[in-house]
Amino acid sequence: MEILPGTRAPVRMWADPASVEDQALRQLRNVAGLPWTHGVAVMPDVHYGKGATVGSVIAMRDAVSPAAVGVDIGCGMSAVPVELTASDLPDSLRGIRTAIEEDVPVGRDLHQHGADLRRVGLQHTYGWDAFWARFDELHAVQEDMSWTTADKLRTRAHQQVGSLGGGNHFVEVCTDADDRVWLMLHSGSRNIGKVLAEQHIAAAQALAHNQDLPDRDLAVFLSGTPEMAAYRSDLYWAQEYARLNRTVMMALVKAAFTRAMGRPVRFGEEISCHHNYVSEETYDGLELIVTRKGAISTADGRLGIIPGSMGTGSYIVRGRGHEAAYRSASHGAGRRMSRSAAKRTFSVADLQAQTEGVECRKDAGVLDEIPGSYKDLESVMAQQTDLVDVVARLRTLVCVKG
Repeated sequence: MEILPGTRAPVRMWADPASVEDQALRQLRNVAGLPWTHGVAVMPDVHYGKGATVGSVIAMRDAVSPAAVGVDIGCGMSAVPVELTASDLPDSLRGIRTAIEEDVPVGRDLHQHGADLRRVGLQHTYGWDAFWARFDELHAVQEDMSWTTADKLRTRAHQQVGSLGGGNHFVEVCTDADDRVWLMLHSGSRNIGKVLAEQHIAAAQALAHNQDLPDRDLAVFLSGTPEMAAYRSDLYWAQEYARLNRTVMMALVKAAFTRAMGRPVRFGEEISCHHNYVSEETYDGLELIVTRKGAISTADGRLGIIPGSMGTGSYIVRGRGHEAAYRSASHGAGRRMSRSAAKRTFSVADLQAQTEGVECRKDAGVLDEIPGSYKDLESVMAQQTDLVDVVARLRTLVCVKG
């Protein structure tokens, strides 16, 4: 761990400052200079983001910055071990990939997903009625969201439940060092979190106390204000939606995998973790609002998931609860170049070579997700040995992307 010099609040880095882009370092200094910031912990997968860096954990006193959460509120990971080994899998994995793609809508598909939920018996599962009742309670008292907007979000949330999305979201079939099979997925609140985040960022930017910030995207809400109450209501709703969405999606993936195997399959206990979210936590004897934008919690020795890119595998980890890191660890390998730069730098032939041995798309539509556009996962893990212990190293066999 290194300390970034010359900041008002401490910025503790589990990354070499010399390897971090100037833009990202400037963002870290900006957020550390805010009067509400208690401290910042920087993960080894850190890189430039909108307002706040991806791979940063920001602890504030009586304030929260929506940009420090990110626009995909509640984005995270789920993984579950399967009581099978690699030798139980078919020689060709194409059937498994096809079955998952048939059951889990990918990309920007907005079709009504309820028919698929009915087919696998999920339409009344996971407390959806209570969930939507809470949605109505939240927005019935909020003046900053019209019922038209709320109805649109409600409709879209229903349409997209159990869907993957695009970008860096994925579903994978993996094996560990003992050849045990794992199912894994990465997704978030779909477009719902983005709509809510952008609405609240704009609202925060209009507040008087945010007019002299070094970066207007770092605008904050203050505790005890109606604006903070409205944001936190939407925030927690979106985080819960993302969690439920992953739960439903994992059920769909399990069903698809079982169908492709052609026989009953038993699954172990599911691991799930947010990595774009807000939590109220205590450090240095103070009650703080902690935002993790591209970071997982390591509190209480909990299990977490740190993925690489398509084809490079992932890690199942157990948290060590390091206080100086605000009990956090990285959420993945982290990008080392932008999507547009990846498309300029690499070819489809490069993608095919870098994903050799993995059953996945190998076309121009996913070129921006090529492994070469991400940081080296092993180097990222080596920089956080005091934050997590490795439970399992997973190798990717199948990768489904939008």
